[in-house]
This record gives sequence, C-alpha cells and structure tokens, in this order.
Amino acid sequence: MVGLIAEVKKAAVPIGGLGTRLYPFTVDTSKPMVRFLNRFIIDFILDELAKQGVGEVFLGVSGFYNYRDLYDHLGERFYSRLPDGKRTALKLRYQPNVNTIGNAHSISVLADYYDITDKLLVVQGDTIISLNLGGMLKRHEESEAYMTIALKPVHDKEALRQLGLAKLRSDDTIEAFVEKPADPEKAPSNLANTGVYLLSEEMIKFLRSEEFKGLVKEGRADFGRDIIPYIISRGHKVMGFITNDFWFDIGTLESYVQASFYLLRSLPPERLGATMVYHDHIYMQGASARSKRDHIDLIERTVLKKIELSGWVLIGRHVDIEDGSAIIDSIVDNYVILSKGSLVKNSIVMDRSIVGQDSVIENSVIGRHVKVGNNVKIVNSYVGNDVVIGDNTVVVNSSIWPHKVIESNAEVRSKRGPSI
Repeated sequence: MVGLIAEVKKAAVPIGGLGTRLYPFTVDTSKPMVRFLNRFIIDFILDELAKQGVGEVFLGVSGFYNYRDLYDHLGERFYSRLPDGKRTALKLRYQPNVNTIGNAHSISVLADYYDITDKLLVVQGDTIISLNLGGMLKRHEESEAYMTIALKPVHDKEALRQLGLAKLRSDDTIEAFVEKPADPEKAPSNLANTGVYLLSEEMIKFLRSEEFKGLVKEGRADFGRDIIPYIISRGHKVMGFITNDFWFDIGTLESYVQASFYLLRSLPPERLGATMVYHDHIYMQGASARSKRDHIDLIERTVLKKIELSGWVLIGRHVDIEDGSAIIDSIVDNYVILSKGSLVKNSIVMDRSIVGQDSVIENSVIGRHVKVGNNVKIVNSYVGNDVVIGDNTVVVNSSIWPHKVIESNAEVRSKRGPSI
C-alpha cells in the first residue's frame, strides 16, 4: 500500500445477493455482516478504504437483511484510525429502495441517485484486498483508460475454474475475459478479476445513460459477465493493473476460512486490532483497563500451565477461558466463554458463544451466540448463529442452520451442506 492519496475520494461497494455459498452464516444476516477476524467483513473493507484516502462510500444494499443489518451497525459514519494515529470518518450513503439485477446496475442506481460524476472506485462487498490504489490510479490516468481493473495472479490451477480471467495485450489493455474456464490449461492467463474497478468520469456517464438502461432491460448488468465485455466490444480502453498484494473473494466457506487464517498469520498486530502480543503469535484485543487486566491474567495462567495458548491465536475482548482449556491456532471472538477442559483447535468461534466443559471444537466454524453443551465434539463442521447443542453430542462434517436445537446425546454426521 502506498501513502494516502487525494484523487479518489469516492468508492462504492455493491452488496446485493443472498450469499448462499456462505450458508449457514448468511441464512439470517447479510454477507458483509459475517464476523471476520473478530470484526465484521464490511468493517475490514471500510477500514482499508479509509486508509487509502477515500472519504465517502456508497453502499449498494439490496433486500431486507442487507440494508437493515448494515444500517443498524454502521449508521451514516464509519470511523477508522490511520497509520499516523489520526482518526478519520467515512461518510456513508445507501442505495435507495430499488431492485437491481447486477453489481453494475447497483452502481448505476447509486450514481444517478447521488449525482456522482467524478471517478469512482468499486470494491465488491465480499472482497478482502490490500491494494496499491495510488499505483492503480497512476496507471488509469496515464493510459486515459475508460476503466481499470485490479488483476491478481492465481497459481492454483484448480482455483482458476471459478474465476474470471483476463486476456491482456502487450500494453496491459484487456482484450477479453474468460469466465470460469472448464479447462484451466487452456485459460488465456492466470490473472483473475478481483472485482476492484476504477471507473472514469466517462464510464460513470455511460452507467447513467439510456444505452446502459437498455442493457438492464435485457438482463445484462453484471460487470464481469456483461458490462466489461460490452464496453471492450465498443472500443473503450479497459486496463489491467496487476497486484501482488493479498486478495480474497470470501464468498465461500472455504475462502472465508482461508482468508481468516492467512491474514492472522500475515497482518501486523495493529491491523488485527491487537493491543497485547504474547510469544509473538498470541494476539489479544481490547484497550480498556478491564481488557488489560484480562490480558495479564491470561498470560499468567498460560505461564503456570493452567490454560494453553499456542500457535497463531487471536483472542477478542472479554473472553473467559477457564482452567484446563486450550486454544490452538484459532480465532476466538468477543465475550466467548470456554468452560473448563474445553479445546478449540484450528477453528473460529464467533462472538458471545459458550463452549461447555470438556468439549472439543476442531477444524470448524462456530457462529454467533451458539451454546455448546458439555462433552460435545464438533469436527469439520459449520454451526450457524444462535444454535443450541446439547450435552454429549457429536457433530462431524456437517452444517447446522441458525436457531436450531440439537438434543443431548445426538450424533450428526454428513457431508458438508444443509444437513439440518
């Protein structure tokens, strides 16, 4: 990331869609409001935009959950602390109550409603990225591009099957996109469309035009599938900007987990919100006097071997860890209670959940406000928000929908998916 810039002051975040690939965690909430590194996904995105010098963000909300959850959490301001320690505020605007059929349509509605006429940065609502926005803007302006797209080299050939890949000319203009190639060996490149776009003033005019409205009527209003190929066919210059910084499309459970643990191991403590670091990789959050006392208590009990904290660990505010418990290579969110003898390993436990005595959570993600009974074993599973799991229960390779009650002594085993 380069220093702050002043040239791109506005950004838009399309948030439409049900987020079905993140079920069970998006059954009852918006995708950007899923907990991520003990925050919300949207907080991480907005924090990055603030650090890039953006001052106003337009949120392309669509549907009840998307609007309600984001507005109730964010309101009309988002506050972020910059690298120099100064506090800054993003002004937030919301899409009017208009049904949209694609992310480009959402940007069009926002541009028209709020009379946006200057260049605009677009970041998808499930994209976690560190971007050299200064470099991207320089490339955009020097090439006089209609649109510039951030591209990320992807070296996992199987992953290419799920991505839009750019075919570049020698001058880095984009000739075409190949969406989700069936045979990665025949893909034109390994440069993936990150969904991060810099739109020129001319392209904003196009999105507000009758020409674009005609495409909407035809159901052609998605950037990657429809609009980018269309503007290229019309002779407009679309540039590729290759980034080697991290990028995750966390629209799936697998990518959500991958991004969580990659960033846990890669980001500096301050980006993780850690105010205490123990043994290099044990990060603790919270700045209040109570939090500081909690940190000292956890460290002392770790030294005395009353609890175990090992590997890469992120612990949220006011987490209660009883003696005999262990957290190994895991993320434990605010106000979680780990009862005596419990184990959390290679897992994520979201806020206000309770793990009962002698229970084991391994290679799993536990949602918000979940109550796990005593002597429970959860392995390779996803447990949605507000679930109650009775004592002596085993859950393996399963997904449990929100608000379910699993009786004591039950055994739940299945392939991952809507098993309950």
